[in-house]
Amino acid sequence: MAEGGAEGKAKRVMVAIDESESSHYALEWVLSNLRSSLSSSSLVVFTVQPYPEISYLNAASFGPPPMELIQTVQQHQKELSLSLLEKAKEICIQHGVVAETISEVGDPKEAICEAVEKLKIDLLIVGSHGKGAIQRVFLGSVSNYCVHNAKCPVLVVKKSL
Repeated sequence: MAEGGAEGKAKRVMVAIDESESSHYALEWVLSNLRSSLSSSSLVVFTVQPYPEISYLNAASFGPPPMELIQTVQQHQKELSLSLLEKAKEICIQHGVVAETISEVGDPKEAICEAVEKLKIDLLIVGSHGKGAIQRVFLGSVSNYCVHNAKCPVLVVKKSL
């Protein structure tokens, strides 16, 4: 990951995180195991604020949710994302790595793959939640989606038991 071929550009590495233990582990793993490679690379820590789940807001308000409720939920999600990125940035600093942090709004799996293209990422790193085959079929898997759709190599970090 040091130098980028003939152009000599530094590689861009992106770690996609959420509030899960598996994504925290993935970030720590990268900082511990790829530290020497990161010294000549650009690290981006990326998170996605999912769209608010309107269906439960409809049920909670017995009809269409008031706009204030939707805005409150969106603001809360934004604050959580910013807090998550701030914590990730502190972890990077503790490991002697300077990271750029970015937050987007959308469907996590699609937003991650779009960011890979937009930011010209050379390596995407995601954690694995360890869902079983049936859960993946019904709930989907962000890491699986990224492996098949990201326009760069994808490293899935799975915590060993």
